[in-house]
Amino acid sequence: MKLSDWEGEFLTEVSDRVKTYGRAFGDPEKGAAGEALSIMQTVKLKEIAAKALGPGKGGEKKGLHRKPFRRKIEE
Repeated sequence: MKLSDWEGEFLTEVSDRVKTYGRAFGDPEKGAAGEALSIMQTVKLKEIAAKALGPGKGGEKKGLHRKPFRRKIEE
């Protein structure tokens, strides 16, 4: 599956910032100390990777859009 222009620019910019600064975000509250990507950048990269793989190849249909597990609480 082909990536959009925005996705291609996002990948390039994140890659350039990691190479230059060792991380791709400036606000320390947006990610863990010592991590190169913020939480949202990590999520977006996983979504782009899934799209690139395509359906049926471990891509869009797997894992990224699962409903959260909710445990029933017995009274």
